[in-house]
Amino acid sequence: MAELPAVILDRLRINLKTAGIAVGDATIQGLIEKGFLAVPTQFEELTQSFPLDLVPDYLGNWGAGLIAAASPEIGKYNSDEEKTAAPANSIIEIASQLKQRTVSPVALTERTLARIAERDPVLNAFQLVLADRALAAAQQAETEIKQGHYRGPLHGVPVAIKDLLDLAGTPTTAGSKILAGQVRHENATVVDRLEAAGAIIVGKTRMSEFAYAPGSVNGHYGPTRNPRNLAYDTGGSSSGSAAAVADDLVYAALGTDTGCSIRMPAAFCGLVGLKPTFGRVSLAGGVTLSWSLDHCGPLTRCVADAALLLSVLAGPDGRDARTRPGSEFSFAQFTHSEPTIRGLRIGMLRNDGASNPLATPEVLAGWRAGLAQLEKQGAALIEIDLPDMQAMRIVGGALIANEALAYHQANLRTRFADFGEFLQQRILAVYAYDTGAYVRAQQIRSVLRQRANKIFDQIDLLSTPSIPAVAPALGTVGSTALSIPFNLLGWPAITVPSGQTAEGLPIGLQLVGKPWDEVMVLRAARALEAAGQPR
Repeated sequence: MAELPAVILDRLRINLKTAGIAVGDATIQGLIEKGFLAVPTQFEELTQSFPLDLVPDYLGNWGAGLIAAASPEIGKYNSDEEKTAAPANSIIEIASQLKQRTVSPVALTERTLARIAERDPVLNAFQLVLADRALAAAQQAETEIKQGHYRGPLHGVPVAIKDLLDLAGTPTTAGSKILAGQVRHENATVVDRLEAAGAIIVGKTRMSEFAYAPGSVNGHYGPTRNPRNLAYDTGGSSSGSAAAVADDLVYAALGTDTGCSIRMPAAFCGLVGLKPTFGRVSLAGGVTLSWSLDHCGPLTRCVADAALLLSVLAGPDGRDARTRPGSEFSFAQFTHSEPTIRGLRIGMLRNDGASNPLATPEVLAGWRAGLAQLEKQGAALIEIDLPDMQAMRIVGGALIANEALAYHQANLRTRFADFGEFLQQRILAVYAYDTGAYVRAQQIRSVLRQRANKIFDQIDLLSTPSIPAVAPALGTVGSTALSIPFNLLGWPAITVPSGQTAEGLPIGLQLVGKPWDEVMVLRAARALEAAGQPR
């Protein structure tokens, strides 16, 4: 076997035996060869440099510093918002036509379903298409609009949701065999909010199994092809959501992001992907990967659409204790925000914190070209380090792993063969952690958060390439190196297209802000979008 500390391998075998999961040396060798034991080993080393008496992060006041919504008309649509610039084929653009009744919700939904029927056999973007249900909702929307009961810019607009969000009357597979066929009886909160806004949910999208892969790899349902080049992957785990929006199947889709899973597929497919502040959007009624790192947000074709979706999704929810009072977001906060970015201090991450290149040369070129566009508009670019990046990756990986194990351990004992091979090995590797690893990770997280918050004394926003490389070959996973630290911190982050490679593969630029300050993140993203994609 490859060289690993004996304590790691011994602990792995003991913990697996204690859990009642029988695996042989060949399986353990597979964990080593795929690198799944690297993070437990790194975590073991990292903990030695932190004291034992730290207060764990989960006891902190996550609502501290909450920015209250700027408008009392939270969630309401203002006709002045129609003045927002509307890129072609955006929700903002089609909403105006639906409101004016120059486009019919039924005709729009029929066109959407026809395109899904044509393209999905190629892309593999949808787990479930709800044609009859969508057409009934579209007919209701058409009647309401005709009668003057217009609910706002999502009314009559076809959208999709990731198949780990519950939709009453349908199964939520979370990309798994284990949950297939288990019909849910109530909606996830975000689904309720979409339907209340009048959106037409046409289907549920493909994803990696239980959301635990940074790629579309799925041994049960197959990978999802990238509409920009069918030989390449969409990224994960919100794979189908990205493909559906990028290929004009729907106007927007919901995803979740625990380490990259909105931002990676959005970046790989040339979309806008927004991971809101942790606690801004409810995850009640969603299958969990990691309770303390999961986020829910939109994948869209433009920044204004992402802001619009956030205004519908955001806000406290009694079903989810992670959400906070005052966490609503009004679309007016975005539309009425300062139109320029003159004087905005944007930190350019200087290195990845682990002595590795920040990204490939082509991705770096696209990122820097995007930053140059922001500088032309008056932003000040400041090179900056985030020294704990590597520690945040390790701690984030440890938290995801241990929370995922807590969720899946019962099924590992009784339905081990029903997990795909990739997920089997990734989950088994969690048994290499010490029994106190979870609390130690939350202790260290508290220290890392306090250190990281200090960068906002120097800058207003932080920028990195969204992902270190462009989309890999179909069924291949990507890197979370530049994304998972901001799940650990819970900061809002967005990816915006910033050029493409010579082969036409999109490059993403990531903007990261202070907790609860999505307005600033969206404001800079809008400025980059308005400048046009750099070449």
